[in-house]
Amino acid sequence: MTNAAAAIVRKDLLMFFSDRRAVIMGFVAPIAIASFFGFIFSGHKDREAARVPIRVVDDDRSAISAAIGRGLAGDKSLTVEGGTLDEAREAVRKGKTTVAIVVPSGFGDAAGQAFFAGGAKPQLDLLYDPSHATELAMVRGILTQHVMQAVSAEMFGGDQGRRVTQQSLDRMKTAGMPEADRKALSELLSSVNRWYERAPASPAAGASPAPSRGLSMPYEVREQAVTAQAGVAYNGFAHAFAGMGVQFLLFACIDLAIGMLTERQLGLWKRLRAAPMSRFVLLGAKAISGATIALLSLGMTFAFGMAVFGIRVEGSWPGFVLVCVATALMASSFGLLIASLGRTPQATRGVAILAVLLMVMLGGAWIPSFVFPAWLQKVTLIVPARWAVDGLDATTWRGVDFMGALPTIAALLGFAALFGALAVNRFRWDEA
Repeated sequence: MTNAAAAIVRKDLLMFFSDRRAVIMGFVAPIAIASFFGFIFSGHKDREAARVPIRVVDDDRSAISAAIGRGLAGDKSLTVEGGTLDEAREAVRKGKTTVAIVVPSGFGDAAGQAFFAGGAKPQLDLLYDPSHATELAMVRGILTQHVMQAVSAEMFGGDQGRRVTQQSLDRMKTAGMPEADRKALSELLSSVNRWYERAPASPAAGASPAPSRGLSMPYEVREQAVTAQAGVAYNGFAHAFAGMGVQFLLFACIDLAIGMLTERQLGLWKRLRAAPMSRFVLLGAKAISGATIALLSLGMTFAFGMAVFGIRVEGSWPGFVLVCVATALMASSFGLLIASLGRTPQATRGVAILAVLLMVMLGGAWIPSFVFPAWLQKVTLIVPARWAVDGLDATTWRGVDFMGALPTIAALLGFAALFGALAVNRFRWDEA
C-alpha cells in the first residue's frame, strides 16, 4: 500500500509540473499579484503619497476665504485648483476632482460673527465624488483646521476682524440679550479691539518673535510604528505575499480536486479499487500530493518576497514553517472535500473557485481584516483562510514567538481534520 500511495504522489507531482498553466497559477501568479498589492499597501513613508485633487470656489473674496484657500493650497495632502461653481461641479462629475469646496458670499463676516457672538453659522458646500467617500472625510478634517485658523487669525488681528467686532458691539446695544451676558461679551469684544490698537513692538535682540495671532493646533503628533523589533520598519509586502500565497495554494488544490474528478469520470478509480486500494490510501496519497504542491507554491512565493522585497521572519522560524505546513494541509484537505462533494469537473470548478474567492476575501487576503466591521471580524474566525493569513502575518512582521503561533497552527490542523473527515465520509468510487 505504501508503494501504491507513493506512486500516486509521484504521478500527481509529475502531472502538475507538466501542466504549464498550473505552474503559472501556482508560482508566477501569486508573486505578481502579491507584488502589486505590496506596492499599494506597503505604507512606506519614503514615497510621496498621492494627493487628493480638490477645487476651491471662492465667492466670498474676503480675507478669511483667501486665508482658507492659502492654507489648503499649502497642505501636502491636497492639490488645489480654483474656478467657478459650474467648472467645479463638472470636474467632480467627470472624476477629475474629488471634492469641491464652495465658499459662499458673506462667509467671512458671518463666520466671524458666529465665532464671537454665537450668530447663525454660515455653510460651506462640499461637492464630492461619491466613489471617494474616504477622501471626503479626510478633506473635511483638513478643511476644519484651516477654517478655524483663518477665522481666528482674522478675528484677532485683521481689518475684517476689527470691522466684524465693531459690528457685533453695535448690534449688542439693540439685541435682546440678558444684561450679564451683554456685559461679559462687550468686555470681551472691547478687549479684542484694544488688542488691535496695540502697536506691535519689535522684539529685542535675541528675544523670541511675538506669537502669531489666531488659534493653532495646541499639540504636535509624534508617530512611532510598533513592529517586531525596535528600528525595524514595517514591510507591507509581508501581508500581501501572505494573502496571495494562501489564495493561490487554494487554487492549486482546486486543480487537484478537478483532476480527481476527471480520473473518476474516466473510470481510473475503479481500476485502483481493483488493485485493491482502500479509499483511505487513495485520499491519503492525494492529500500528500496536494499538501506538497501547496507547500511548494507558498514556499516559492515567500522565497521571492524575501529575496526581492526584504520580507523577514521576525518571529519564530519553527512557528512560521509549521504555519505554512498546517496551511498546506488545510488547503489539501479542502481540495479533497471538493472532490468528494463534486459530481463533474465542469460543474465543480466554478463553484470551487467561488468558494475560494469568498474564503480569501473574508479571510483578509485582499485587504487586512481590521478594516472589516466589528461583527464581521468575529464571524470570519470560522474561515480557515483568516487563520492562515493572520498566522503568516504574526510570524513574519509582527514577530510572534512559537507559543504565540501555536493557536493558529492548532486551528489550521483542526480545519484540515474536519475537511478530511468530511471528504472520507462523502467519498464515492463511482460517479453518481
